[in-house]
Amino acid sequence: MNPYVLTILLSSLGLGTVLTFASSHWLLAWMGLEINTLAIIPLMARQYHPRAVEATTKYFLTQATAAAMILFASTTNAWLVGEWDIQQLTHPIAVTTAMLALALKVGLAPVHFWLPEVLQGLDLTTGLILSTWQKLAPFALMLQVAPTVNSSLIVTLGLLSTLVGGWGGLNQTQLRKILAYSSIAHLGWMVLIMQFAPSLTLLSLIMYIIMTSSAFMTLKTNNSLTINALAISWTKAPTLAALAILVLLSLGGLPPLSGFMPKWLILQELTKQGLPTSATLAAMTALLSLYFYLRLCYAMTLTIWPNTLAATTPWRLDFTHTTLPLSLVTILALGLLPLTPAVAALLNL
Repeated sequence: MNPYVLTILLSSLGLGTVLTFASSHWLLAWMGLEINTLAIIPLMARQYHPRAVEATTKYFLTQATAAAMILFASTTNAWLVGEWDIQQLTHPIAVTTAMLALALKVGLAPVHFWLPEVLQGLDLTTGLILSTWQKLAPFALMLQVAPTVNSSLIVTLGLLSTLVGGWGGLNQTQLRKILAYSSIAHLGWMVLIMQFAPSLTLLSLIMYIIMTSSAFMTLKTNNSLTINALAISWTKAPTLAALAILVLLSLGGLPPLSGFMPKWLILQELTKQGLPTSATLAAMTALLSLYFYLRLCYAMTLTIWPNTLAATTPWRLDFTHTTLPLSLVTILALGLLPLTPAVAALLNL
């Protein structure tokens, strides 16, 4: 892709998100979301491949539907209540419609069906943008809308997403689909706590972005798209293969890795709020996700793929990728758990 065009598209991505962050009026927020969608579509379709075109079309249709629902909800609220302000979305029909539209935007269950299919058709770099940056603007709106939404709806969306995210990834062999279901499960955890402790939602989102970035960059460096390809990745970069296992376990939320921090604080907060059943169900669904992360770890470490090449072992060759971003996010994805008391004090938990 032409570097000038790429610069314009990435700038537009940033502009759309910042516009949504900064807006207090529904129309401005909607414009930000639309700029965001239109900027990523050429990035998704830049591979001249039927799968990429199919993924782009599916993405465009779902995002257009969600944007239309947001516009409908805000117009309904303006008509019935007389307010265009985002935080004044008070009419029950408008609030519920807006929340479901934002759930469709980010890919929460039960409106998640587009996410694994779309992510499977993209290359890993665009998939990383879709899984991280594209979640920011809708989440900013969700956090503002959440106080007026029926709490049963939010808890149901959260628990259903953690369940579907764990269940859906069990029988997958494609790594991008596994990461898509992992994304749905993490989004469920964020939404679950959204009404009770918005600061914890933000913490979970930041940790999710760090861990997912590390996972995507590792797969890109190893050039692995399936579990079978992952099984031979240790011949390319043995150290990276060892770290990748820890990153996957961090995504699963195992102590003493960073991914345990948000899950621990969320379960603690849910129990404080008198929702031990929801906390127990969320913890049980986390075990489903953990199973498929362990499956990937097993494929990487405990299976030796037939390798009869007499050529130089790939890890002996010079490495040409830029690895600084990968190193930074991997360190953060593995070592932030000791900061938990400081984070809890900072968030007044």
